Amino acid sequence: MDSSKKLFEEAGKLIPGGVNSPVRAFRSVGGTPFFTKRASGCHLTTADDTELIDFVCAWGPAILGHDHPEIRNAVSTALSEGTSFGTPGAREVDMAKRIVRLVASVEKVRMCNSGTEATMSAVRLARGYTGRSKIIKFSGCYHGHVDSLLVKAGSGALTFGNPDSAGIPDAFALETIVLPYNDEEAVHNSFEEAGEDIAGIILEPYPANCGLILPNPGYLKTLRTICDKYDALLIFDEVMTGFRVAPGGVQELEEVTPDITTMGKIIGGGLPVGAFGGKAEVMNHLAPEGPVYQAGTLSGNPLAMAAGIAALDVLEKENPYPRLDQMGRRLASGLNEVAVAAGIPLQTPQVGSMLCLFFSQSPINNYEQAIATETALFKSLFRHALEHGIYLPPSPFETCFLSAAHGDEEINRALEVLGEGIRSL
Repeated sequence: MDSSKKLFEEAGKLIPGGVNSPVRAFRSVGGTPFFTKRASGCHLTTADDTELIDFVCAWGPAILGHDHPEIRNAVSTALSEGTSFGTPGAREVDMAKRIVRLVASVEKVRMCNSGTEATMSAVRLARGYTGRSKIIKFSGCYHGHVDSLLVKAGSGALTFGNPDSAGIPDAFALETIVLPYNDEEAVHNSFEEAGEDIAGIILEPYPANCGLILPNPGYLKTLRTICDKYDALLIFDEVMTGFRVAPGGVQELEEVTPDITTMGKIIGGGLPVGAFGGKAEVMNHLAPEGPVYQAGTLSGNPLAMAAGIAALDVLEKENPYPRLDQMGRRLASGLNEVAVAAGIPLQTPQVGSMLCLFFSQSPINNYEQAIATETALFKSLFRHALEHGIYLPPSPFETCFLSAAHGDEEINRALEVLGEGIRSL
């Protein structure tokens, strides 16, 4: 780790915390973060020439693995035509066609540059469309560092949020109602008290930023019913799950149609990207057609569009989803078997190519239960895994990702290394 250590020390003098995104600093798991100099398939090569099997996959985008040749070729072609135009480009239309075809709830879509931008814009659009100010979100669902959404639960029957970061005025957070995920009664009560002021609900349908939490049967359909009753909008944040759990995201699996969907990650093929889309009636409220302003100099960047189009085309052509789910199930069940035999409390929620490790006796249904898990055990397992060539998310509250580049060899190695680590706890 000599090279990574030197780089981190130098970065600490120039970049806050030495990283450009907080979780990369390894504060939750300890130690010095490694720096990556190359990625290929399902492997990372560190600055110290250590090869790791990657179960983070760039936090989701690399569903086909790193440096996929078709994505690389598409970017190379686009690069030869220019890096940014500042005008409309044909690839933006091509991307929009694919999203509208694959995501059943989307009739029109607007490209932007990040998931945070997408959720910020979706909330603004919901407020502009309904003429209402308040938004319901759920504890543990992360929607980027948007001021009104970066809030934690408050107290009282109608649970208005409190700022979860310095620099957010209390007044901003007071426009957000924070409720526990999987609690239907809390949603009913909030709408009964303040329904005429609530523009909509935003949620990760499968929360994947506090581990991986799955909805109770019928929960997402209940949210749809409540929004319909009160003429509020339902916003699915599928930045993480879109095109990963299924081509049409969670809404395809759960057969629930949101009014607005936010997307990112996979539709950029590894380049920075975001998007939000929904019913034409709602989307037509965006400028220049409507009064809700949203803009971005690099929105629809030709390199990101080329990479994303290539990624979606490969996913449609190869359909890796059944195999990804099979690998995910095998990894989750194998780790559970080891944990049961070793007497270690472990929950491994899994859907498709996503899974996480909660050290808990009981299944995890919400944020409060997630943060009550044995995080020290995850920290020990992370260190053991990294020392033996397996890269897990450097936080007990993040999700593991598989890619189409993973195969039996990598799954077998992960089961071996993680099994040893669990038995040693």
